[in-house]
Amino acid sequence: MGSANSGAGVKEETSTEGDGGGGDAATAAAPDASDPSADGAFVEGEKVLAYHGPLIYEAKVQKAELRKDEWRYFVHYLGWSKKYVLVQLWDEWVGTDRLLKLTDENIHKQQALEKNQNTDKNPKSGRSTQNKPKDSKLDKEDPRSTVSKGKKRKAQSGVEDDKRTSENLVKLQFPLTLKKQLVDDWEFVTQLGKLVKLPRSPNVDDILKKYLDYRTKKDGMIAESVGEILKGLRCYFDKALPAMLLYKKERQQYHEAVRDDVSPSTVYGAEHLLRLFVKLPELLAYVNMEEEALVKLQQKLLDFLKFLQKNQSVFFLSTYDGSAGMDESDTK
Repeated sequence: MGSANSGAGVKEETSTEGDGGGGDAATAAAPDASDPSADGAFVEGEKVLAYHGPLIYEAKVQKAELRKDEWRYFVHYLGWSKKYVLVQLWDEWVGTDRLLKLTDENIHKQQALEKNQNTDKNPKSGRSTQNKPKDSKLDKEDPRSTVSKGKKRKAQSGVEDDKRTSENLVKLQFPLTLKKQLVDDWEFVTQLGKLVKLPRSPNVDDILKKYLDYRTKKDGMIAESVGEILKGLRCYFDKALPAMLLYKKERQQYHEAVRDDVSPSTVYGAEHLLRLFVKLPELLAYVNMEEEALVKLQQKLLDFLKFLQKNQSVFFLSTYDGSAGMDESDTK
């Protein structure tokens, strides 16, 4: 909270000097275009609130750069350990319109969005360029086109070149049987009104543990990098599920199944974990990683997909039993 008021502190000092220092103080008080705090924006090291998808998260500004007369900020989302590679997907460059000062008023706004995250209406956030929740894209698209064409969403202004470069590096080729699994999943939920019966067994945590055991036995040792990626996948799944991995007809079920401090990874299974992998190439475009590290990460993710394919009959349901409740948005 202290750094959030740094801009105000600078203005108070220059104002005091101006009372007794004449012209020199006036010069010191003149705004500097190279300093983001000069126009009341955000500074490096400042704790802020940042929009990511339909929600607001606590973050910290790590870098501030002036690009084409517009300030861009590289933010790290607090509470998501940078130790895990995949969690870094959430660290990104954003514009001023994505950030809010860390005030009581904005914290209340954050809490209100969390309560309404799965409603069909997009809350008015006071942000002129707020993107629609990412799950709306998943609702509208046939996964056949999502998987086969590898369609990418347009990057936000200012990072399009970086995004394009990363997309050329990260490719996840789904085995044909997993592509069919995605299509069946889409048809069960959106066309037949069926839901995955929860809780799932094995759940996401179980599957990640089984993969770690599999790699440990195959390699003759526990690879630290594999363990970190799996922990990152778990954390990322828990964060991404309510924001971008659910169809509209599954939202009520989510509210009923995931309560208090329950982690989605202990409730959901392979069906929803596979949806995360559909989104990963697009999301990896925002990772601030070296090309060599991205290539290694891609190889490990592909190996995990092969593991899912090998155990497809055990991990995935052949049919969905639950019934999806209908509401007005489902019938449109």
